Amino acid sequence: MQLMPLPTRVWNFGRLTLDLSQPHVMGILNVTPDSFSDGGKHHAKDAAVARALEMIAEGATVIDVGGESTRPGASVVEVEEEIRRVIPVVEELAKHDVIISIDTSQPEVIRAAVSAGAHIWNDVRALTRPHALETAAALNIPVIVMHMRGEPTTMNNLDQYDDVTQDVMRELSERVQDALDAGVKPEHIMIDPGFGFAKNAQQNLKLLNELYQLNAMNYPILSALSRKRFIGEALGGADAIERAVGSVAAHLMSIQQGACMVRAHDVKSTVDAIRVWQAMQAAS
Repeated sequence: MQLMPLPTRVWNFGRLTLDLSQPHVMGILNVTPDSFSDGGKHHAKDAAVARALEMIAEGATVIDVGGESTRPGASVVEVEEEIRRVIPVVEELAKHDVIISIDTSQPEVIRAAVSAGAHIWNDVRALTRPHALETAAALNIPVIVMHMRGEPTTMNNLDQYDDVTQDVMRELSERVQDALDAGVKPEHIMIDPGFGFAKNAQQNLKLLNELYQLNAMNYPILSALSRKRFIGEALGGADAIERAVGSVAAHLMSIQQGACMVRAHDVKSTVDAIRVWQAMQAAS
């Protein structure tokens, strides 16, 4: 593991800004009945909005709204259903001073969400769905490009790498280049190595230890490993809820290696850890 500075970049969203030279916590808001950690808890609009406001109060600067589970083996959700789940929540959150990210791979969903007030497209499939590339370029918003092989139904069989970190960087670079070729602005791209997606436990741990290498791609980095299975395996088989402390520690390791944003279920604990780290940095 190697310590790295955070990028000097600012994303502007009208009256809202996101200074990526400071670490940010993206709060996870799954409006799904079947997500691996909190499926069903915030499925209804009122419960979802209440949880989002709680995470904002805890220090989240971005709320990531997702209407489709991408856990291993998850089934695909129809576009109309995903829109039905996501858009009412976005419309309500847009009344508050918070940056809204949409966890979707569907161009129709992101177009509707941006019209409702969303700001960022977080795509685990890296703009591979039909018309996704041109939609990202046309919307002219920041896009998070994540590494994954296959689909949630097949990805666990696709974890063959010569060197996981180098292979992830190469495959991410190809997806980023496709986005650039389609007209997505380079300053709008953030990369995500895709912890837990088509990677086994040892590969995830190696990737975490070598996350600093992704800085060579010259794009801001999102680390999204909250409560992932490999955290539980490193803790001797802990279930999703018992992975909170391990997730906070791993996210802090990510920030130390240059990740400017971490995607978390446990927002307050993650924010507190970052604040202690920042205070230590200021005192040195």
